[in-house]
Amino acid sequence: MTVSSTPSFIPESLIPSRLVSFTSFNNNTEQFHSAVRAQLSQDIDVLFAYANLPSPLLDACRYVMTGQGKLVRPLLVASAFDSVNHTNINDNTNDADKNPDNKNSMANADGLEALLENDSDYDMARRAALAVELLHTYSLVHDDLPCMDDDDLRRGQPTAHIVFEESTALLAGDVLQTLAFEVLTAELPTFAPFDSAIASQLFAIFAPRARRMVSGQMLDLNAEASANISQGDLEAIHRDKTGALIEAAMLMGGICAGATAPQRMALQECAQHIGLAFQVQDDILDVTTSTDTLGKPAGSDEKLDKSTYVKLMGVEDATSYAQSLFNDGRAAIIRELSHHKPSSSELGNDANNDALLALIEWLWARKK
Repeated sequence: MTVSSTPSFIPESLIPSRLVSFTSFNNNTEQFHSAVRAQLSQDIDVLFAYANLPSPLLDACRYVMTGQGKLVRPLLVASAFDSVNHTNINDNTNDADKNPDNKNSMANADGLEALLENDSDYDMARRAALAVELLHTYSLVHDDLPCMDDDDLRRGQPTAHIVFEESTALLAGDVLQTLAFEVLTAELPTFAPFDSAIASQLFAIFAPRARRMVSGQMLDLNAEASANISQGDLEAIHRDKTGALIEAAMLMGGICAGATAPQRMALQECAQHIGLAFQVQDDILDVTTSTDTLGKPAGSDEKLDKSTYVKLMGVEDATSYAQSLFNDGRAAIIRELSHHKPSSSELGNDANNDALLALIEWLWARKK
């Protein structure tokens, strides 16, 4: 059921990726990602116009939300949405072949376009993408504060508390956190009305994982300078600190596309592997990549005496571990969402047909 008084008309210029599946980009991952980023940028502007924040709070929020981040979590939302949606369209195509008179089938291109123009499924995914990026950015602003990691560089630019007063940076993080939840049901003028049933499911996924992210940060601080931390301890920290929001992003994207119970299980399993792999990669990049490439201070883990996978395993073994985690993540998606089912020897070669698999390959190859 849809509830909102927001007009359902959405200007064409504001929906560049609304009707375009990943596969219609000629398998060009970067083009798909660019479309997602462009949509997110427009949606951030719409949200801040709606929020009507005072200065310098608005200035600080714009500053941190428009930096040169990777935007991994919004990309995960969009890719999960696209992969589930495309899989289910293919499944419905088989049904439509049996009943060609079914005009409401999403297999029909015109029918799919009409469905997407007249319901809020994709707009709920846009809201989810905004939500996860708002929450992630809030966590970065607070992590960089003097009372936490005390960093002066983030995403290639001075951190918020360096450019603005520390109190403004603190409040910017606070308001981004609250907006992350508000955006799921806010009456935004260029969005279709929110779907209350989907919104309820998104809140149920998002809220506990937001809490877990903060708990993971506390566990990470507790582990600093610890000489006896085990791999199990590290994984417990990062399943919450890094993995929880990655899990939320993938599940929220899938829910907006109508993921089945088995598909949700596959998304969650994949996210758990990718969340850990992402953190292992970050630990490796911290000691193998320059500050200029990273966009944040290299070697900061060692400076803060943090417990890392590199410290525990060494670079070579940590790299092998990250690779195994990425492989496990791929396998979960291939099992339930990939449109071609390769043998075990072909794992990783199906990225051309699936947005999530392509994103996993992109993440594996990242240098920052």
